[in-house]
Amino acid sequence: MNREPSKSGRADSGESTGGKGSEEGRGRTRSRPSFTTGLVVKLLFLAAVNAIAVWSLPGMIGQKWIPGIVAVVVITLLLDYVYLRKRTIPLKYLVPGTIFAVIFQVIPVVYSAYISFTNYSSGNSLTKEQAIENAERKFSNVPGSQRYGLVILADGDATGELALYLVDQAGQAFLGTAEGGLQELAAADIVTDDTGKVTAVDGYVALSIRDLADRQTEVASLEIESEAGLVRAVTLSQAAVYTRLYSYDEASDTLRNNETGEVYTVVDGSFVDPQGVTLADVPGWQVFVGFGNYTKIFTSEAIRGPFLRVFVWNYAFALLTVVTTFALGLGLAVTLNHQTMKGRRLYRSLLLIPYAIPSFMTALIFRGMLNQDFGVINQILGANINWLNDPWLAKASVLLLNLWLGFPYMFLISLGALQAIPHELKEAALVDGATSRQAFRRVIFPLLMVTLAPLLISSFAFNFNNFNIIYLLNSGGPPMVGAATPAGHTDILISYTFRLAFEGGRGANYGLANAIAVIIFFMVAAISALGFRRTRVLEELS
Repeated sequence: MNREPSKSGRADSGESTGGKGSEEGRGRTRSRPSFTTGLVVKLLFLAAVNAIAVWSLPGMIGQKWIPGIVAVVVITLLLDYVYLRKRTIPLKYLVPGTIFAVIFQVIPVVYSAYISFTNYSSGNSLTKEQAIENAERKFSNVPGSQRYGLVILADGDATGELALYLVDQAGQAFLGTAEGGLQELAAADIVTDDTGKVTAVDGYVALSIRDLADRQTEVASLEIESEAGLVRAVTLSQAAVYTRLYSYDEASDTLRNNETGEVYTVVDGSFVDPQGVTLADVPGWQVFVGFGNYTKIFTSEAIRGPFLRVFVWNYAFALLTVVTTFALGLGLAVTLNHQTMKGRRLYRSLLLIPYAIPSFMTALIFRGMLNQDFGVINQILGANINWLNDPWLAKASVLLLNLWLGFPYMFLISLGALQAIPHELKEAALVDGATSRQAFRRVIFPLLMVTLAPLLISSFAFNFNNFNIIYLLNSGGPPMVGAATPAGHTDILISYTFRLAFEGGRGANYGLANAIAVIIFFMVAAISALGFRRTRVLEELS
């Protein structure tokens, strides 16, 4: 009886001692740094992130790009905080994905929406100050003005301030500088070599061809004030007198043509004449126009007419593509799912060939096959059918191409869904007196739609913006006769947007194109939401 407590006491004491020792050992183990491969990779990653941030910040600060500076600092500090702490394990997986989603998805969408509210285009891409400066740097040669022989000089050496040595038609020499204008020269001020070539003038040295190549931008912008106008270099050996074509009046915010006296006012980021015509040789600048691009789509006859026709065809194209590909794919799936059919594996493999070939290659092959003069289709038919230049035949050709490309996908998903449905359900329907057709329509097909409806919706959304097929087969043609904007009979909204952005009007119209893109986004979102609601109804019914 007395031994038990002592044993227990020794055991407790030993356990207690061992516990303390193990805790001390664990404490000593924790205090030792563990440089594993993962830690080294993490530190290298953070070092690279911080190095990129430090490298990019000076340029952003120099350009005073505040959003970029804030974004770089916040992202860098966030990554350092997340990956240097042990208790932020979930964030280590969420933060990188969130950052990439914001950079590559959220920001482009927000920026596109912002551009849709501006007049941003290739003709309106500058700031107002840059546009005015560009206008004031347009010159007109003064008729009957003096022509000068020219030697380009620099003060002291090849890097000094530029000047012009000028000789008029009477043989009088002048030194022209940006600050001093034209000054007559005496023969003693001019230094020539043995061949009579001018090498120096009053402390200025003549520039060599190599020096001129290095400073050609400065030479082109050098202007010398004179009584007749501005003396500027025409070539490396000749100068002429010019006047400024335009002058800007800040008080009235107008631009004046110095030759004709016509005054141009500011309208939506451009200078326009009294008749409202935009000044073609002066670039515009980017301004906020509100819903101007959206209202233009529906109020401008030049855009509204083609837009509505393209809009209707876009829906018809996407809907007919889904219906025809699904019908053919489902029909083939039902046929090749029959247990008694021989050679099913071979047939299934052959049907996947269109799906395995890149779509852009197939589109180009179809384009060649449907060629009116050399296409194999017309050669086989012995006809001269204009497949790609007739409005209705071109649409049929596009649908035929998309049927060829789309039915293997529908065949695959339909076959998989059919094989997932228990065969006993069909047998039970047959036992209850239903025919095979009734069993498929009332039992099998509703179950198929529960699985396939979301895929059909995504297929509709994909074909709604299927730019590649439209552009590669026929570039959206044939053109609509009488349309004021570039539009074709097979154009869908996305290809019409591309045409408006890069082929119409005053260069690329990014603001209008982004407005149409935003409309497309909301239409596809609405169609998808409606489709998924219908899918939930099917799931409830099943």
